[in-house]
Amino acid sequence: MPELPEVETVRQTLRQLVLNKKITDVTVLWDNIIKLPLEPEAFRQELIGQTVQEINRKGKFLILEFDDISMVSHLRMEGKYGVYPAAEPMKKHTHVIFQLDDGTELRYNDVRKFGTMHIFKKGKEINQKPLSLLGPDPFDDSFTADYFYNRLQKTQRTIKAVLLDQSIVAGLGNIYVDETLFRAGVHPERKANLLSRKQVEKVRQAAIETIEEAIQQGGTTIRSYVNSQGQIGMFQQRLFVYGKEEEPCKYCGTPIEKIKVSNRGTHYCRNCQQ
Repeated sequence: MPELPEVETVRQTLRQLVLNKKITDVTVLWDNIIKLPLEPEAFRQELIGQTVQEINRKGKFLILEFDDISMVSHLRMEGKYGVYPAAEPMKKHTHVIFQLDDGTELRYNDVRKFGTMHIFKKGKEINQKPLSLLGPDPFDDSFTADYFYNRLQKTQRTIKAVLLDQSIVAGLGNIYVDETLFRAGVHPERKANLLSRKQVEKVRQAAIETIEEAIQQGGTTIRSYVNSQGQIGMFQQRLFVYGKEEEPCKYCGTPIEKIKVSNRGTHYCRNCQQ
């Protein structure tokens, strides 16, 4: 599933490809992706004639801002955007096509068909579901040491489960949670409310640094992720634990272990994360 660095990379590449272009028509080939308005034809009519003014992001959600509406798009497991000449044949799993005024098309491709699209009046999207359910991004000013420590004090869940909770901090998924906890030296099964302030700050800083580094590398390509220009991410070359089961830890040489925490495959170093 694309996490914050991958979605941010898609945002950056999409800005280069579609900013200031006008939508002349929309074709919806899989209705279930459209969540608001409920009728695909109403979705189409809302977008025709709208110009892409900006593309933002909140957590793992893209926010395409037009003249007077915003479209909130969640890629979920396999969603991808790409810009193609209108004459280029469509790929098998293309489900939504936005025709642009320069003769190109912004196409949404999704093998799993799990992605979602919502349209709101511009500026209203932040205060309505799904964005209203999200906590701060790691980069938000509100993601302070006090905020994070206070939230952790209120739960007896594992720190792994808390970091995966999008209502506490938005954008982290399985890959970056494992990497964050390794860098912070915290065991994934540690109860969140038992962490000291110093440990909580280590986790917070590790999350920020891990996400920043991953964005610089264009995200992580484990299986199928590419950005909107068809390029893979490179952060997988810098992973310490995720996907490294039985490989020696880069710091101490102890074999990386894989366990289940919160029903998610979890990678850690027994020695570095006691």
